[in-house]
Amino acid sequence: MTLFTELPDEARLWIFAADRPLSDAESQTLLETLAPFLNEWTAHGLPVRGQAAVLHHRFLLLAGYVPGGEISGCSIDAATRAVNAAARKLGISWVSPLVIFYRDAEGTVQHATRGQFRRLIAEGKVTAETPVFDLSLTTVGALRSGAFEKPAGRSWHARVFALAPQT
Repeated sequence: MTLFTELPDEARLWIFAADRPLSDAESQTLLETLAPFLNEWTAHGLPVRGQAAVLHHRFLLLAGYVPGGEISGCSIDAATRAVNAAARKLGISWVSPLVIFYRDAEGTVQHATRGQFRRLIAEGKVTAETPVFDLSLTTVGALRSGAFEKPAGRSWHARVFALAPQT
């Protein structure tokens, strides 16, 4: 993955999932709206090297790194407020990270509650080969390693939903 090339693997990562696909124009406007915040973002008085990207027209990824410091508390709250304000401006709602995001048979990103996801598995519409997204990643390094999107059978989804792992 070539995102956030100017940030180290230990840079913090937050993933926000939109309730609907975003157009190219909405994605661009979202990033432009966040740019002033990213340019002024600080943590404990230190500048945060922040970047944002939109993936698959559904996911806003926000990354930040403070050389010699850490991002916590008020600086995370400020980032969340900026992301939520940008979303409100565009009429975007963020989905709970407890919702499961996956690709359907046509490759389109979909989302389902955990109950709905279990039904999709029972119906054979979701299998161990179905690509799923892990919104719980917390570092840019995990994103770079390919942990964001992978077959359900090789993710935490296999354990939680009793999917037979891929061989």
